[in-house]
Amino acid sequence: MSMFNDYFKLGIDHILDPNGYDHILFVTTLCALYRPEQWRKLVILVTAFTLGHSFTLALSGLDMVSVNPVLIERLIPITIILTGIFNIYVISKNNENDRKVMFNYIISLGFGLIHGLGFSNYFKAILGNEESIVKPLFAFNIGVEVGQIVIVALVIVLAYLLLNVFRLQKKYWTITISLLAILVAGYLLAQR
Repeated sequence: MSMFNDYFKLGIDHILDPNGYDHILFVTTLCALYRPEQWRKLVILVTAFTLGHSFTLALSGLDMVSVNPVLIERLIPITIILTGIFNIYVISKNNENDRKVMFNYIISLGFGLIHGLGFSNYFKAILGNEESIVKPLFAFNIGVEVGQIVIVALVIVLAYLLLNVFRLQKKYWTITISLLAILVAGYLLAQR
């Protein structure tokens, strides 16, 4: 049971680590397009991200894929920038139909693949002499999902306060979060 707890905690720490704020920024940006009462869609959205993340971690753990870490470190901020641009496009067109939302799920899954590759070398190193990657990967990804749900919950509370209590228009919420994410991700990209 200790092994499960160790990898579970590592998954939570991976997402909530303030030093690795690119994940927090990405999940927050994903959430910016949704209203608090759409929390179920948000949980599905971050689960799609976790699935993509899990897939590339599994492939890396099995030595089936190896990618230049410098390239991945550049692609991660680009995923944040593209998510922010998508949000602004959707909200500016006032077109949040189900087709656009489904596209967002596909984006989340695809970008999860990239973010998983960003952590794959470290994850592979900590696996060490584990007989199988199945249990560590499962525990780690459950931790990732819990960490993401914590971020989603915090964003939902903030959005609820701003949208329902202070009556901020949703488009301003979405555009502000998305622009801030684009700026921070642009800074990250320039640093890499």
